[in-house]
Amino acid sequence: MRPLIVLTGPTAVGKTALSIALAKAVKGEIVSADSMQVYRHMDIGSAKITAEEMQNVPHHLIDILEPWEEFHVVRFQELAREALEGIYERGQIPILTGGTGFYIQAILKDVDFTENGEDLTYRRELEQLAKKEGSGYLHALLEQADPKSAEAIHPNNTKRIIRALEYYRQTGEPISAHNEVQKKKASPYNYAYFVLTDDRKHLYDRIDLRVDRMLADGLVEEVRHLKELGCTRDMVSMQGLGYKEILAYLDGELSYEEAVYILKRDTRHFAKRQLTWFKREQDVIWIDRQSFGYQDDKISEYMQEICRNKGIL
Repeated sequence: MRPLIVLTGPTAVGKTALSIALAKAVKGEIVSADSMQVYRHMDIGSAKITAEEMQNVPHHLIDILEPWEEFHVVRFQELAREALEGIYERGQIPILTGGTGFYIQAILKDVDFTENGEDLTYRRELEQLAKKEGSGYLHALLEQADPKSAEAIHPNNTKRIIRALEYYRQTGEPISAHNEVQKKKASPYNYAYFVLTDDRKHLYDRIDLRVDRMLADGLVEEVRHLKELGCTRDMVSMQGLGYKEILAYLDGELSYEEAVYILKRDTRHFAKRQLTWFKREQDVIWIDRQSFGYQDDKISEYMQEICRNKGIL
């Protein structure tokens, strides 16, 4: 089986710097499992890695789409598989890095999303309903059809709610049941699945500092520029943390202070949901940054040792 290293964890935990240290040590290339860094012009709010921070380590699935282009798990899977093929051909080790657990699962378990065709008519109906009644209304419909999915999907995640309702309409089966079957599939990879964690208070302090840094670096100007490019709140890209809150401020719906408060609060909630997701995953190797004294070189050495024991390196 082909080797694969996964490095994930909640937002602001310190994945980026560690992924570089690891990639340099194992001759690795990084494949981004992030739903926002894929977009151009969205650098500050997505905490996108800079060319300088990359330190000449090849990165894939970053800055490849315009904000108005569609991006979802199926497109991610296609692009990631393509990137992985190239990395294996070059004889390098791929490191799948990012915080989108659903994307990581799609690669690790080679999840099949092609079993049901797309019913665009029903999807458009649901999209119109969401605009008229709000995503909470759709979430209530999902609770009736598929309570397990409703529990797992955030009421504001309109895209995933619509997909779950679509799947139920087309197959008569809850998508949660389909996902359980897919999760039990054997992985085509020889992998190590690392989840980076930290003390909750320390992580939340890092989140607050990161938001302050984003604002100092020009997040408001970045969102204003996206508005000028024609980006609107109904685009998937503009639903991202940092973008929807600042857009609401620029549209006069929130004061600056309210937007910042909501952004920090919702980012903390997002980190909590990410950790809940990873706790449900199988074969996860938890790494507490605190127990390594926050030293990336020591964490990298520990990860390499595990990878050698698994025959990945």
